[in-house]
Amino acid sequence: MPLYDYSGFDAQGRKVSGVKEGGGRRSVLAELREQGIYATQLREESTVRRRQWSFSWRRGVSNQDLAIITRQLATLLQAGLALDTALATIAEQLEQPGLARILTRVRDDVVQGESFHASLGRQENLFPALYLSMVQVGESSGTLDQVLERLADFLEDQEQLRGKVRAALAYPVLMGVVGVGVLIFLVTFVLPKVTRMIEDLDQQLPLATRALIGLSDLLQNYGWLILLLAALCAWFGRRWASTEQGKVRLHGWLLKVPMFGRINLMITTARLSRTLATLLQNGVPLLKALEISRSLVQNRVLQDVLETTTNEVREGASLAEPLRRTAVFPSMVPQMVAVGEKSGDLEGMLFRIADAYEHQVELTITGMLSLLEPVMILVMGVLVGGIVMAILLPIFQASQGMG
Repeated sequence: MPLYDYSGFDAQGRKVSGVKEGGGRRSVLAELREQGIYATQLREESTVRRRQWSFSWRRGVSNQDLAIITRQLATLLQAGLALDTALATIAEQLEQPGLARILTRVRDDVVQGESFHASLGRQENLFPALYLSMVQVGESSGTLDQVLERLADFLEDQEQLRGKVRAALAYPVLMGVVGVGVLIFLVTFVLPKVTRMIEDLDQQLPLATRALIGLSDLLQNYGWLILLLAALCAWFGRRWASTEQGKVRLHGWLLKVPMFGRINLMITTARLSRTLATLLQNGVPLLKALEISRSLVQNRVLQDVLETTTNEVREGASLAEPLRRTAVFPSMVPQMVAVGEKSGDLEGMLFRIADAYEHQVELTITGMLSLLEPVMILVMGVLVGGIVMAILLPIFQASQGMG
């Protein structure tokens, strides 16, 4: 059935707008009147516009936007506004049309009597399971404003951690891309012109110069073939990585890569600990919190570890014991979890684990980059200097011969 944009007034004279699905204009107007809404404007959405909206939001709502909306919604609810009014207020001030439509649909569902978390869950899987579970707990306990405030804190902390990692890696990645581009430009475009001049000298060329000329000829004559082979290797590698065996092997290898594997494990540990702590703090049972946290972990090896842990906890084991036996997470994690279970403050201990590893990630990345930047400069200098020397050596030999 087609969708219709409507705007008008409710029974209290407040302006309302939203999207309504119906079989025609008359049926939509009749349904709106039954809800106490008097439409002043009603128009059908075009199919092209709906497709563009669906494509643009296929990947879900970004964490940054979700954190902002959640913080605003918590503030409005704490100020005493009703949920539907708060959703309408936020939707009116959003600059993203797609996200505004999502909130408008959710608001319409809430007005019709549907629960907030159920309406969010029907929005084409745009909201993560963690978000839906915490909203459900907040609705059932009558503390939705407090839960949303904690959820906003959690999302902001996660986005801050991602931002630190991205900012730390931005300079080395940019420098590497620029350096490789400069090298390719020198070998592919500059070197062939110099090569013709060197070959005209009619003398025995140094080994470095001959190797550089050979590399230049290879890129000029077979560059397209190299790119094709690289693309095929990438395609087959991606196909293999999508298989069950490929995922397990690749993700296991990623955890063992020197330096980067350790950082990846610490980031996952911090995110997992904070997710578990946030869910437990808001009344989500431990088993359900483990299942939700497992769905947020992208590494297949760690997913299997969490699945084994969840099954053992379901059978009556403590959380610390299976974590200790798997020996995948850092040894400090099961020790602190055991202390938290004994003291009855598991969520507080998980928050401490998350804080500790987030701080350690920041220090590790900062220290690594302090070494990586001069190493990259040194490597690029050696490569460019080698190319320059390979070009100048035969010229020096020729000038000495003429002298």
